[in-house]
Amino acid sequence: MNHVQQQALSNATNGQSASNYPAIYAGFLAKGIAETDIAPRENIFTFHAWKALGRQVRKGEHGVKIVTWIPCQSREDENGERSEYRRAKSTTVFHISQTDPIQ
Repeated sequence: MNHVQQQALSNATNGQSASNYPAIYAGFLAKGIAETDIAPRENIFTFHAWKALGRQVRKGEHGVKIVTWIPCQSREDENGERSEYRRAKSTTVFHISQTDPIQ
């Protein structure tokens, strides 16, 4: 598992925010997935998080776009200090039914 995959899986499983849940539910319900089969942080992850879990997204599958907040650090100021902030990033998540185990 490479660093990008590890970070994606960590972000997906350890996140605190549920702000994307309405978009996730609406998107996958529109794809015909039953509400009882939608479990963010359990069976819905990004492409790289699925790779870290030993699964691959099937070619041609379309996920649900969400916005996530990623931590960043500013450049050093005149005192040599950095400040932390978060910025929005668009990403796509996929349901487990859109993936297959990696052989």
